[in-house]
Amino acid sequence: MAVFAELRYPTSALAKVISAVLALVLFVFFGASVISGLVLRQIVKPSRNPATVDLNVTMGHPSTFTFPVEGGQREGWFFPGLQGAPTIVVCHGYTSQKLEVLTLVTALQDQQYNVFVFDFAGHGANSGATTLGYREAEELRSAVNALGGRPDVDPRRFGIWGKDLGGYAALEVAEVDPRVVAIAVDSIYDDPTDMVRLEVKQSGMGALPLVTRLCVLGFRLVNYPYRQEPPVSARLGRLQNTSKLFIQSQDQPLLAYFTSQIFEKAPDPKRQVLDRVSYSEMNDDDRKVYENMISSFFLVSMPMSARASR
Repeated sequence: MAVFAELRYPTSALAKVISAVLALVLFVFFGASVISGLVLRQIVKPSRNPATVDLNVTMGHPSTFTFPVEGGQREGWFFPGLQGAPTIVVCHGYTSQKLEVLTLVTALQDQQYNVFVFDFAGHGANSGATTLGYREAEELRSAVNALGGRPDVDPRRFGIWGKDLGGYAALEVAEVDPRVVAIAVDSIYDDPTDMVRLEVKQSGMGALPLVTRLCVLGFRLVNYPYRQEPPVSARLGRLQNTSKLFIQSQDQPLLAYFTSQIFEKAPDPKRQVLDRVSYSEMNDDDRKVYENMISSFFLVSMPMSARASR
């Protein structure tokens, strides 16, 4: 008790130094905790700017299609291709939304594929928080299951394109669903905590003591039900029969590194492509080249079956 009393009301020089150090440590920890909480909230609840589109005047004649998610229903847009053709699900990236990938949707539909696009939780018009891949993979899996029940699609063959968040979800689903025969993933990561670290770094707060570690810890606590979920690279061996295209963007060096590492671990058949900028930052000409590349990949990896017809 005398020790605590000395620290509380220090009289000796050593006790005063120790008290000052402890006060500084507590101040740093408290400040880092507050900053980490604010940064993490911004990461899991990014700002949204939902836009509305009149499907009646949208090219491709899409229709709304709903599928079940935890706590309700999720709505997406189904763009019809040939009757009985395979379906490609287009998964937007982090802080993006389905409207921002519609030119890719159109390019794929032009090749006679059925195409489906929707917004993940915490994106577009959907409220809630993102889990950076955990719950999003469940949403994507539910969408594939619902689409497989449609009479106008090939229920045995699906393709998925995904960017960062969407790419992680694509790999997660492809690893457990043999109906996914081809995936194209752009700037992906191995574990959602990788994206947390990247976002903290890009926020400029990563240089502050403890902030990155506390953000990762907080993210893990918030997503405690997924604590046993392994990184996607742990199950890549299951993709031996899945055609894979990995795309690295030079303007996202850390994600490019993660993508390269996952590519190296993935079994054949696989292919890797290097781009200058991310899909969302491309000009019209570069985006057209990119979309032609994605279309060509799926045409080779998932050709139309004899069942498909007009």
